[in-house]
This record gives sequence, structure tokens and C-alpha cells, in this order.
Amino acid sequence: MFSIYHNPRCSKSRQALALLEEHDINPHIILYLETPPSSQELKDILAKLNISADQLLRKNEADYKAHIKGVTDEDELISLMLAYPKVIERPIIIKGDKAVIGRPPEAVLTLL
Repeated sequence: MFSIYHNPRCSKSRQALALLEEHDINPHIILYLETPPSSQELKDILAKLNISADQLLRKNEADYKAHIKGVTDEDELISLMLAYPKVIERPIIIKGDKAVIGRPPEAVLTLL
């Protein structure tokens, strides 16, 4: 079962979803701006991606610059990502115990 943390306003997110659909995969779509992951879900995502919280941040977002820049504590970064979900890199595609960030969108193909 595939899941995608999706922002329909993001072209890369739309492209990643379209690639999955082209391969007859209809993932569970999570509109993370409306329904942010829990702290534990975000920790699980980071583990599946094998990256730190800092590596999942969109550092050009206004919320990052205003509220997060300079924070280095992992748990604090996770809490701030939940408070400001726009700073979470997107899209995130998950299949089982593996995940990828769909930048470029073709990265989703590694999960097929």
C-alpha cells in the first residue's frame, strides 16, 4: 500500500501523484496541510527516509525563516514542523518501511 503526503497546490507533488497513477497505483492521499502527521508519525517517516528532521525542512518558506531557523534540537524541530506543516518537504511517498521525497518526482519510481 502506497501513501503520499500531498499538497495539491505543489507541482512536484502533483507530478509524483500522476507518476504513481500512471503505474496503476492509487495511493492513500494524506493532505498533510489539513491533517498534519502526529509527532510519532513524523518520527516514523524520518526513520523510513533515513534522514534527520533538519533534512526534511523547506528552508525557503517564510514560516521556517520566522520560527525555525537556528533550531537544532531534533524533538523541537519535529514539534515546529507539526505547528508549521508548510515547512515539511513534499511530497513524501511511503510504501511499507520505505519512503522517498518526490523531488524530483521520478524518485517515486524507486519504490515500485
